[in-house]
Amino acid sequence: MPIRRKAEDSGVFDATEVALLNRVFDRLKVAGQSEHERETIASRILANYMAGVVDEDELVSVSKQALGR
Repeated sequence: MPIRRKAEDSGVFDATEVALLNRVFDRLKVAGQSEHERETIASRILANYMAGVVDEDELVSVSKQALGR
């Protein structure tokens, strides 16, 4: 799963944070998406989380949009 791999590879998230990020990813992924599309979603989630968005529902909401918008 892209989000779990990215989060674990970074080495800066604890198990609770990885679980949160994974839940957000599960809410945003869509069947039939390419690996690239899923990687993009995972990157958005991580960037938004690292920017301080820690509420799960808010993280879902802002991660639906492309970064920088």
